[in-house]
Amino acid sequence: MGKLNKTDREWQRELSPEEFKITRQRGTEPAFTGKYWNTRQHGTYVCRCCGTALFSSETKYDSGSGWPSFYRPVNAAAIEEHDDHSHGMARTEIICHHCGAHLGHVFEDGPQPTGLRYCVNSASLELQTQEKSDEESYP
Repeated sequence: MGKLNKTDREWQRELSPEEFKITRQRGTEPAFTGKYWNTRQHGTYVCRCCGTALFSSETKYDSGSGWPSFYRPVNAAAIEEHDDHSHGMARTEIICHHCGAHLGHVFEDGPQPTGLRYCVNSASLELQTQEKSDEESYP
């Protein structure tokens, strides 16, 4: 699958203002405010912009940071890492390989087996679950 290229105007039509600011302009949502920071639902977290599978709920854990945290991506090739020296810090930014959406950062203070903490903005994700909604369960 090749890279997805869209203009800012196209992204603005598809995303909420908050989603656009975070995913396309490298923003960050405040800690403990995002939709998924504390969810325990099972499923796959996909990129909000392009639907690429990024993380499994099986690797999600409570890091205490206030953002959804995972110790491993579903597929390492789905995520790119880049040096980020913004805000006077040295961090490693993570982005979606397919569409370039800013996801968050990865840190080396996570649990075993990887020792990594993929700290991700909820606005960059969409949780796909196997559970059917009430409407879908009725004949």
